Amino acid sequence: MSESKINGERPRRRRSGYTPPVRIQTDTLQNTLRRFGRSSGSDSQMDLLRSFGTKDVFIHFSGDIRFLEHSVVSIVGTREISEEGIRRANRLSRELAQQGVVVMSGLAKGVDSVAHKAAIEVGGKTAAVIGTPLDRAYPAENAELQSEIYTHHLLVSPFGVGEEVYRSNFPTRNRVMALLSDATVIVEASDTSGTLHQAAECQKNGRWLFIMKSVVDDPRLTWPRKFLDQPRTMVLERSEDVLEALR
Repeated sequence: MSESKINGERPRRRRSGYTPPVRIQTDTLQNTLRRFGRSSGSDSQMDLLRSFGTKDVFIHFSGDIRFLEHSVVSIVGTREISEEGIRRANRLSRELAQQGVVVMSGLAKGVDSVAHKAAIEVGGKTAAVIGTPLDRAYPAENAELQSEIYTHHLLVSPFGVGEEVYRSNFPTRNRVMALLSDATVIVEASDTSGTLHQAAECQKNGRWLFIMKSVVDDPRLTWPRKFLDQPRTMVLERSEDVLEALR
């Protein structure tokens, strides 16, 4: 079977500027959730995990898995980020990282890249959950950033080396990211954004979901109203809102 394309580009096993990690470790997702206190221990969570289609869901990682001992907040959103979105994602990531929070995201273009870079720039911790195996860098422009993350931070994937890459990988990636996080913040997202998969997973699994006020106030968007009346969902106006919820 030929390797599928994403946005017209084949994710590459090796590309100039990216050398895959030599040491890759594997564990079940459920073991990881238990180890770091994020497993609900409920039948409903196990059913959600099994809905991946296998008895056990595995994660593959390189870097310091002990980052998950800290509070972890995913900062996610559109690939086509606005200038204002860049400023908001940058500021939030910096402020959370400076408070010892691990900033997690998906290493995509847009919001994800801004979040990772901002945390690194202030000397904080970041973790990336990607939709490709760890030996591939996608998008190619983030190859150097991906290398830095697995070398000095934490890189995670639910896909093993050699697995094919499909568009359906990314909802799976978002589910794993939601489970590994204590909270998710959506910076910018359209009504058709894949980010909404992660929002839904937060609510299914009892994780905090924050939607930036600028998104809620945007009259062009209808999706925020579908989430805001659910438990553990809040409008985000300042980084302290997240920190207070995590306490």
